[in-house]
Amino acid sequence: MTDKSTAEIVARAEALYDDVDFTAAREWKAAGENRHVIGHLPIYVPRELIHAAGMLPLGIMGGGDQLEVIHGDAYYQSYICRIPRSTIELGLSGRLDFVSGMLFPSICDVIRNLSGMWMTLFPDLYVKYFDTPQTYDDEIGGRFYEGEMRELLEGLEGISGRKVTDDDIRASIALYNENRRAIRDLYDYRAARPWQFPAWESYLLMRAGLILPVEEHTRMIRDYIAAAEAEKRPIKDNARVIVTGMFCEQPPLNLIKSLELAGCYVVDDDFTLVARMLTEEVPTTGDPLRNLSHAFLHHSMSTAPKYEPDVETKGRFLVDAVREKGAEGVIFASTSFCDPALLDRPMLQNVLSEAGIPYIAFKYAENSGQMQPIREQAGTFADSIKLWSAA
Repeated sequence: MTDKSTAEIVARAEALYDDVDFTAAREWKAAGENRHVIGHLPIYVPRELIHAAGMLPLGIMGGGDQLEVIHGDAYYQSYICRIPRSTIELGLSGRLDFVSGMLFPSICDVIRNLSGMWMTLFPDLYVKYFDTPQTYDDEIGGRFYEGEMRELLEGLEGISGRKVTDDDIRASIALYNENRRAIRDLYDYRAARPWQFPAWESYLLMRAGLILPVEEHTRMIRDYIAAAEAEKRPIKDNARVIVTGMFCEQPPLNLIKSLELAGCYVVDDDFTLVARMLTEEVPTTGDPLRNLSHAFLHHSMSTAPKYEPDVETKGRFLVDAVREKGAEGVIFASTSFCDPALLDRPMLQNVLSEAGIPYIAFKYAENSGQMQPIREQAGTFADSIKLWSAA
C-alpha cells in the first residue's frame, strides 16, 4: 500500500520529464563526495556496470519538445533525425556540464557519428561508443561483448579511482533485476487493464527511471501500481494496439496522449528500451560479465538496431506480442529519417499481413507540435478495427 495518489506520483515523474537541466541528477551528484554521473543515449547499455562503479546512469533522450535547437543545427544536416541536434544542444548549452562521461550505444550511423562529435567538442570528457555483437555465438559474440564491458569498466574505474569488483556488479544486477520485475508487472497490468494504467502515465514513470537511482525508481513503480489498483477509472470501448518504432528518439508526451484520446489503448510499446531490453533475470552467481553477455545474446528484446541473423523469424516477435497482449492492431510510429526503423518496417508489415493483423504507419519528430493529423489517423484506425472485429 502507498499513501500517495497516482496524480502525485505521475506529477513527480512529469516534473522530471520536463526538466531539461536534469536537476535531480545534479542534486544526486552534489549530495556526496566523489560522485559521478554517466550519460547514455538510447537504446541499451548495461547500466548495472555504471551503478556498480558507484555512479548514476543518466538517460539522455534528446531535448524533447522543451528545448529550442539553435547551436545543434550547425553540426548536422537537416535530412537526419532530430535527436543528435538536440543532444548537441544540451551539451553546448551547458545542461550536461555535470556529467563525467557519455556512452553512445550501437543504434545507427548517426549515433556513431555523434560519439565522435562529442569527443571533438568535449575532449576532456570520457566518451565511449558502446558496441554490440553481430553474432550470437557465446564464444564469439559473447566474448566480444564481455570485452566491451571490461573496457567500459576500465573507463569507469579511471574516473572514480577505485576498482569495481564482481560482488559490486552482482549486487547491482540484483537491484536491476528487481527493477525489471517491477517494470514487467507495470506492463502486464497495463495490458490487462489499460484504462487503469494509461500509457502516457506509465511512459512518464519509465522516463523517470532514466534519471532516478534504480532503487528509487523501483519504489516509484511499486507505489504507482498500488495507487492505480486502489483507484477506479472508467472503461472505454477503445481498440487495443501495440506501438512500435520509438526505440530511439522518443515521442512527445502529447503524441501518446493523442493516441489514447483517439480511441486507442496502447497495451505495449518499445519506449525507453534500456530498462526493458533484457527479458529475463540475470543470474547473480558466477561471472557477472558473462551473465550479462548471455542475457543480451539470448534473452533480449527484438528491435531494429539489434542485429538478428535469422531472417526466417524476422518480425515474429511482433505477432507474438499482439497475441500475448491481446492487441487488435499495430501502429508503426518512427521518427523521420530513422534508417533502422524505416528499413525494418516493410519486413515487419509483411509478417503482420500474413498473420492477418491490421496496422498503420506514420512518422514524427521529438518536437512535433501538430497532433491533430496523428489523432485523426489513429482514430480512423481504431474505428476500422472495431468495424472489422464486428463484421
